[in-house]
Amino acid sequence: GKVSYNGQELTYPDIRLVYWAGGNPFHHHQDLNRLRTAWRKPETIVFNEQFWTPAARMADIVLPATTTLERDDIGYGRREPYLIAMKQARTPIGEARDDYLIFSELTRRLGAGETYTEGRDTMGWLAHLYEEARQKSAKAGVPFPAFEDFWQAGIAEAKGPGRDNVMLSAFRADPAANPLKTPSGRIEIFSDKIASFGYDDCPGHAVWLEPIEWLGSKTAERYPLHMLSDQPADKLHSQLDHSPHARATKVKGRQPVTMHPADAAARGLADGDLVRVFNDRGACLAAARLSDRIRRGVVRLSTGAWFDPEDSGSNTPLEKHGNPNALTLDIGASKLSQGCIAQTCLVEIARFDGPAPSVTAHRLPAFETR
Repeated sequence: GKVSYNGQELTYPDIRLVYWAGGNPFHHHQDLNRLRTAWRKPETIVFNEQFWTPAARMADIVLPATTTLERDDIGYGRREPYLIAMKQARTPIGEARDDYLIFSELTRRLGAGETYTEGRDTMGWLAHLYEEARQKSAKAGVPFPAFEDFWQAGIAEAKGPGRDNVMLSAFRADPAANPLKTPSGRIEIFSDKIASFGYDDCPGHAVWLEPIEWLGSKTAERYPLHMLSDQPADKLHSQLDHSPHARATKVKGRQPVTMHPADAAARGLADGDLVRVFNDRGACLAAARLSDRIRRGVVRLSTGAWFDPEDSGSNTPLEKHGNPNALTLDIGASKLSQGCIAQTCLVEIARFDGPAPSVTAHRLPAFETR
């Protein structure tokens, strides 16, 4: 298939093998039922994974990977003035290895081990990358200690000349000497380049265009609730959804969906009721949480519940855990950006009166000992 993107016409490759290390596509992708169907197309799917996530369940090969407590690494946040020596706290459990060791072993078996590792082990690479960063920081007037001193101390502070963070300050001081990365080098209210693409969903200037789904559309006659799917408060994305901390925030084992009491009353719902959230793309189970802090006509179902489709043989099975991406649209924001439009989503909610299916998202497979 083809896709328009940023002035180009791209052709999707015929993907036969997927190798995934880090992240959970069955968390952050939209229209998971569509992804689930597409996931069957590649011949082989390999995952480096720490836990039995939905993506691991759907892989052909799962290579056990270490957690941050089982390996050495360096931690750094762009808005924090510190480098942290993330030292291994315990030996890896079972046969778990860190990603670098997994790839080192794979490339060795393929006859390209030295090309990949360049003769460095994990600590060798950490020291090498740290030294590269140290040299660049020194040129910016931010000195760091030598790697050995940093690793022994466990922390290094980035101390440099203080300066006010003023947006586009160099451009504002001298636009001719410091042009922006736009075609004109200036702030562009209208873009000739974007206009030249001829996109019907993205002209060369900012303009309101009717969303594919919104409360003013005809679709709202069938699905009159606008669903927001924000980040969860109990974890980062879907990480550690199986932990006691995250599971304690569930209601009846499901992700809660927040709705206005008036919307709930119109549907005969009470706080804590098990509900079915649905549209033409799918349906999921959640638990009603009533709050007058959300406006009428809008509901909020946070992301993060591990995707748990009912094994019904359907291409749109009931998702049992409360994952909003069983409902969201997998359509790009425009031909220019092809960005995510997860917040453009209409749904309806009804009480689920049947026997509640068990949540199996965190259930481990049967392991065979060797």
